[in-house]
Amino acid sequence: MSTKMLAYILCTALAVLPLLIYFRNPYFLKDLHCTFLSIYVGIRLSRIEKKFYSILDRFLDKVAEHPHKKFIVYEESSYTYSQADRESNKVARALLTHAHLKEGDTVALFLGNEPWFVWIWLALSKLGCTASFLNVNIRSKSLLHCFSCCEAKVLITGADLQGAIEEVLPTLKQQGIRVFILREHCHVDGIESLSDKIQMESDEPLSRQLRASINIKSPAVYIYTSGTTGLPKAAVLKHERVWMGSFLLTFVGVRSDDVIYIYLPLYHSAAFLMGLCGAIERGSTVVLRSKFSASNFWNDCRKYNVTVIQYIGEVMRYLCNTPKRDNDKDHKVRLAVGNGIREDTWVEFLERFGNICIRECYGATEGNVGFFNYGGKVGAVGREHFLYKMACKYALIRFDTEKEEPSQEVRETGLLVAKIGKRTPFSGYAKHKQQTDKKKLRDVFKKGDVYFNSGDLLKIDDEGFIFFQDRIGDTFRWKGENVATTEVADHLLAVDFVEEANVYGVKVPGHEGRIGMAALKLKENMDFDGKAFYQHVKNYLPSYARPRFVRIQDALVVTSTFKQMKVKLAEEGFNPALIKDPLFYLEDNKGYIPMTQEIFNCIAEGRLRL
Repeated sequence: MSTKMLAYILCTALAVLPLLIYFRNPYFLKDLHCTFLSIYVGIRLSRIEKKFYSILDRFLDKVAEHPHKKFIVYEESSYTYSQADRESNKVARALLTHAHLKEGDTVALFLGNEPWFVWIWLALSKLGCTASFLNVNIRSKSLLHCFSCCEAKVLITGADLQGAIEEVLPTLKQQGIRVFILREHCHVDGIESLSDKIQMESDEPLSRQLRASINIKSPAVYIYTSGTTGLPKAAVLKHERVWMGSFLLTFVGVRSDDVIYIYLPLYHSAAFLMGLCGAIERGSTVVLRSKFSASNFWNDCRKYNVTVIQYIGEVMRYLCNTPKRDNDKDHKVRLAVGNGIREDTWVEFLERFGNICIRECYGATEGNVGFFNYGGKVGAVGREHFLYKMACKYALIRFDTEKEEPSQEVRETGLLVAKIGKRTPFSGYAKHKQQTDKKKLRDVFKKGDVYFNSGDLLKIDDEGFIFFQDRIGDTFRWKGENVATTEVADHLLAVDFVEEANVYGVKVPGHEGRIGMAALKLKENMDFDGKAFYQHVKNYLPSYARPRFVRIQDALVVTSTFKQMKVKLAEEGFNPALIKDPLFYLEDNKGYIPMTQEIFNCIAEGRLRL
């Protein structure tokens, strides 16, 4: 055979090889791209660990790199990277002088989405302090509990939340907690104005020595998880975890010239880690909105030239439910990053709003495992990758829904667990050892191993794509919030006519997640008082955690190991035609009224929104 013929055969083989690889694995190029990104991020993390470099340091480098670039856009105002740096310097100096903060202190931030949130967080980072982000919906007992979780000695709040603070002010004063409010004057004893003090300070840079002892393993922030349902748990996020969250935008393809729209609350990990910290890591611009508005969403995107949006599943459905307009596809959004979108909503969203790349993700605030769907398969939350499996040893294991106990590894639907190790740590919850231990599974595959229990059921298809199936045990998700059923039940048991309470989530047609329902056993010779029950849940639970339906039973069903049965109750739902037990429905701002077939039909047909 001639040399020319050999060369021809070799060239032909090389030309055909990519096609053969593609037909065998159509996601090969995306897998390869993810491999390069994984190596890049791995190298970055290794360098950060050897010579500590925080997200604040990244911000300061971006200030030096492009000081006049827009960093935060809020309503009609915009702030450059340099302006944000100087504003946070003034805040830091004011807190150093008047709150006498020092490295290692914890400060609770009770504030909604506004530039002050960003300035104060940056300021606390410059002082070497840990920020504790409080959900602005919590009140009373929950609000006070947060301080005992993270041992905060200082609270900073917005002027619009003064009423909530005044409710608990006597207890805060007894505990010696300093309270500062973003006002120029405040005449309430126990609340000190902060805005006037900030204005008086210099905007000169602060010494790095103020945070000299902070390292990759130091707590960066506390973010409250499991739904703030009366007894929130403070997830400890160390600096290494902040970096991992911020790198998600790198993986999904966000660039420095992107404009990121953040309307999800900054006190949650999605907006703070992936949104704000991710934008800093990329050097992007953030358009900040106080809260979500379906009617203004696309107008904002056009007005501010937004290119990247964050979402939760409900948001995409809300957008699809708005009246159709001729200019639905008239925008510059090219990428949507988030979690919880249903397959039908995914398809409808793309058909209506144009060719937007959707990158669905999976993860938990306190978790040590996460995925993202870089392959683009509709409905999947992620895709398996060999490098990630080497770095993070996760598995799906069988879960007995009756005994609520895990068993052997499976390929089909199973409970996601991830090995806890040096590269995949689980820091747990501040001052909540029992809840921390509850998330750990021991001796899963061999004696001595410890795995993080995600509490989620996932499945992996034949192509390696990962799909979220359901939540199990003590938590379900509604309105973008996690609701811990045991904590809600604890509050219901405080009602004088309730003897036993079993809280669970039920599916509602046309809605993502599950809505709260409670099965109650009443005390002997006592009746259900809908008004009193409503007043109690209103006082102690945020709106998304309040049981929307109540079922009265003579006895609550338990398993053979005396654990309450939730699965069967959840499957039975709230249809009065199928359930003979008395049912009650929480009518907005009125109280619990008898559940009727008409109410059920209105909900099922979408005429009554929950």
